Amino acid sequence: MRIFVRDGDVDQALRVLKKKMQREGLFREIKLRRHFEKPSERRVREMAEAVRRARKLLRKRLVREGL
Repeated sequence: MRIFVRDGDVDQALRVLKKKMQREGLFREIKLRRHFEKPSERRVREMAEAVRRARKLLRKRLVREGL
């Protein structure tokens, strides 16, 4: 990943870097890897996330259809 510093504005470059890292899920990955997660716990977490995503998509679709 490359971030270019324009006109010596390091603060702007840092904001861009953080936004790119956030978009790619790097902060979330780091948080998850701080402690060991058993495979069974991982499966449960991933299934819960999948259910959450599916419900969110269903809600958005219902709103779009006007129900």
